[in-house]
Amino acid sequence: QVQLVESGGGSVQAGGSLRLSCVASGRTLDNTTVAWFRQAPGKEREFVAVIRWSRGTTYYANSAKGRFTISRDNAKNTIYLQMNSLKPEDTGVYYCAVDILSPGTNYWTSYEYDYWGQGTQVTVSS
Repeated sequence: QVQLVESGGGSVQAGGSLRLSCVASGRTLDNTTVAWFRQAPGKEREFVAVIRWSRGTTYYANSAKGRFTISRDNAKNTIYLQMNSLKPEDTGVYYCAVDILSPGTNYWTSYEYDYWGQGTQVTVSS
C-alpha cells in the first residue's frame, strides 16, 4: 500500500522551468519502478519518464529527452521531475505512479502501475 502526493505544478511561460515532487508513504520504494505520466485535456495519459528505484536507471519519452530529468531521494522517499525548456505541448496534469507487482515491465504503459497520485497541473503558455 502506497500513498503518493505530487506537488510543484503551476503556470510558466514557454522556455521556463518547473520541478515536480512526488512524496511516497506507506512503504519503501526499493524494488519498484516510479514513473511520471501526463494527461492533456481530451488526450490519453502518456508516459513521460521512469526510474528504477534501486539502481537509479532512467528512461524517457522522446518528447522529454534532453529537457526533463527524473531523480530520486532515497532517504526522503521522494521522486522529482525537473522540467526545463518547457513548451506549450507540455501542458497537462502530471501524475506520479509506482509499479510494485511487476517493476520494470511495460514501464511506458499506464495500466502497468499499481498506485497513482492525484496529479499536479502544469500549464505552459506561449
